[in-house]
Amino acid sequence: MSDYIMDLRKIVGHRPLLQVGASVIVEDEKGRILLQKRSDNHYWGYAGGSIELDENVEDAAKRELFEETGLTAERLELFGIFSGKDMHYIYPNGDEVSNIDIVYICRDYTGTLRRQENEVEELKFFALNEIPQKISPPVQKPLNQWIELQKKKF
Repeated sequence: MSDYIMDLRKIVGHRPLLQVGASVIVEDEKGRILLQKRSDNHYWGYAGGSIELDENVEDAAKRELFEETGLTAERLELFGIFSGKDMHYIYPNGDEVSNIDIVYICRDYTGTLRRQENEVEELKFFALNEIPQKISPPVQKPLNQWIELQKKKF
């Protein structure tokens, strides 16, 4: 969680916050998607997190990708900006957020997979027909859109 959000939480407690995030859907050369099993809710999602004050959105996406997966994005492509009621979420600890998620696609990356131990239980690439059912609620809308685009390719 970002320092900015943590500081706000000290003031507002669990009340809803508007949270702006930067996320990355990584695709490998086989068209598989990298997902991570989250430590907080034990559901699968893609790399991402809150943007810090005055941080460039693309830099935040690259930072989150590296922190959570060990991968360095060489090039990012804007996938979409997701917001609305279906992006509202209550974390297992009771913190409530209304998410605005700026999501990128990354097909050009370097590095070796290394999970962020305090946030990620597991990292794994999945083929389209292997994507787990237990998807973290805040990423369902963008991930479903990505899945629909992949199906149209075939």
